[in-house]
Amino acid sequence: QVHVVERGGGFVQAGGSLRLSCTASGINFKIHRMNWYRQAPGKERDLVASIASDGSTNYLDSVKGRFTISRNNARNMVFLQMDSLKSEDSAVYYCNTNRGNTDFWGKGTPVTVSL
Repeated sequence: QVHVVERGGGFVQAGGSLRLSCTASGINFKIHRMNWYRQAPGKERDLVASIASDGSTNYLDSVKGRFTISRNNARNMVFLQMDSLKSEDSAVYYCNTNRGNTDFWGKGTPVTVSL
């Protein structure tokens, strides 16, 4: 059974930093692309950052240069370092992976950035 668990959300002032972590179990972690999504109230869930098995990364344009996704295959973990946070980054952040046509999601961790 696949389990995805996020940690690290919280409250931070604008300009501050947070580091999110995600642990995924029940999969051969090292071969899977890992993704971070976010969803603000009343808005759609957006893909924020993605890291492939070879370490290549992709980012939402609005977070480029501020967020960094990384992975530790030995620990089955993926991280999202968020710097220079803005109020518009406030959302629930979800870790995601998939196997075939099945998506696996964590329950999310909330991030609130105050002005």
